[in-house]
Amino acid sequence: MKPPKLANYAPYGISLILLVIFLLVWSFSTRVPAFDPSGKSEEDMMLLEMNGDIIRDDSGSYINNPDKLSTIPGPLAVYETAVEELKDPFTKVGTNDHGIGLLVWYTLKRFLTGFLLASVLAVFLGILIGMSKTLFVALNPFIQLLKPISPLAWMPLMLYTVKDPFYTSVLVVFMASLWSTMANTAFGVSNIKPDYLRVSQMVEMNWIKRFYSVILPAAAPAIFAGLRISFGSALVAVVPAEMLLGELGVGYLSWIGWNNLDIAEVIFAIIVVGIVGFLLDYSLSKVAARYTYAES
Repeated sequence: MKPPKLANYAPYGISLILLVIFLLVWSFSTRVPAFDPSGKSEEDMMLLEMNGDIIRDDSGSYINNPDKLSTIPGPLAVYETAVEELKDPFTKVGTNDHGIGLLVWYTLKRFLTGFLLASVLAVFLGILIGMSKTLFVALNPFIQLLKPISPLAWMPLMLYTVKDPFYTSVLVVFMASLWSTMANTAFGVSNIKPDYLRVSQMVEMNWIKRFYSVILPAAAPAIFAGLRISFGSALVAVVPAEMLLGELGVGYLSWIGWNNLDIAEVIFAIIVVGIVGFLLDYSLSKVAARYTYAES
C-alpha cells in the first residue's frame, strides 16, 4: 500500500495556515489597550473606577474595562462564550433561555421543513415545465421575475395570512428554495439530449420507466445545481426570519446577543450558522456526487 503523497495534504495545510493568520490578526486588532494613568489625579481615578471605565486586575493594578470599550471581542472572549454555551446545550432554563443544541434544532426544523417541501414541489413542476416547450416558454418569464425577489419581502404577507410565526418562517424558507430549483430543473429537462429519449422509445419504455431511467438521471446535474443554489438562499433567509419573528433559533440567539450588547455571543452565533451550513452543504454535495454523473 502506497503512503499518501504529501501534496495531497497541501490544501489542508494552507487552510490551517490561513486560519492561524486570521486568528492572530483578529487577536492583535482587538486587544485591549493598556491603561495610562499619567496626568490623572486620585479623584479622576476614583471616578473612572466608579463609572466602570477601569477595573483592577489580579495584581491590583488598574486596567481598561473590556466591557466598556467599543471594540469587537477577540478570539479568547468568543472561545469563552462558546465554552459556556456548550456546557449544557440541551437544557431549558426558562421560556426563552434554551441551550444552543436546542436552538440549532429549532433552526434546522424550520429550514429542513421548508427546504424539503419546496424541493419536492420545485423538481416536480420543473420536470413538467421542462418536458413541454410551450410551458417552458410561457412560464419561464414568471419564474425569472419571482426568483430575484427576497423571501423576506414575502414575510409580512405570510404572517398576515397564516398568523403563526413558525409557519411563517417555514414559508420564508419555502419561497427561498422554490424558484432556483424549479428553473434549473426545467432547464435541465428541456436540454436532455434527444438521443436519450429516442433510445428509450426504441426499446419501448413506458412513461414511468423512462422518467426514472432516463429523464431524472440526465437532468440530475442541473437539478442538484439548483438545489445547492436554493439551499444557500434558504439558509440565508431562515436566520433573519427568526430575528424578525422572535422565534427561538440561532438567529434569535444572535438578536438577543445584540440586545444585551454581548457581541461575543453574536459572533458565536455567526460561527454556529457557518458550521451548520457547511455540514449541511457537505452532506448535499455527497448526495449529489452519488446520484449525478459527468459526461466524458
